Amino acid sequence: MKMLCVGGFALLAALLVLVAIGAGAALRGGISARPEPSAVEASVARRLRSWAIPEDARAASNPIAASPRVLAEGRAHFADHCASCHGNDGGGRTPIGQNLYPRAPDMRARGTQALTDGELFFIIENGVRFTGMPGWGGAGKPEESWKLVHFIRHLPRIAPEELREMERLNPRGPDEWQELQEEEEFLRGGDPGKTSPHHAH
Repeated sequence: MKMLCVGGFALLAALLVLVAIGAGAALRGGISARPEPSAVEASVARRLRSWAIPEDARAASNPIAASPRVLAEGRAHFADHCASCHGNDGGGRTPIGQNLYPRAPDMRARGTQALTDGELFFIIENGVRFTGMPGWGGAGKPEESWKLVHFIRHLPRIAPEELREMERLNPRGPDEWQELQEEEEFLRGGDPGKTSPHHAH
């Protein structure tokens, strides 16, 4: 019973802190995502995120062994699905990443690298509420998320040639595909004006 009261008090205290942060944010900038989150907000958000991840999920080990192939697959997946917010290098310095509230984190930094493999997997699969991080799980392919965990661990050591490869794998709009095809056609000595946008994919 005593433990129940202590747990209830901790939950109430956390809720009061959230209300105070929300009130402070409203006074500081309303609902705008433009202001930089305060150090207190960031600290409380990290603490709440940690509490919200179940203990068994935090303790989970990556069931996929690291290998060059696994790293390459994780890199390709990251370039195609994650880089628009996080950047190919994981630094988060993209137009989307820098305009989220909170900002997309620098995944090379201690704040991300200190998370357990299980925590990284849980965040990829389930997302983080009240942020721009969506939950990517539910497709029945958890191995893809575990490969991403390996790639995230690799980000602090990513090589320039890997970044160049990722640029080729980044999603592109129709205009970008057209321009890329015309450049390739020009380099091959052809007529870039004859490239059809329907063949750009």
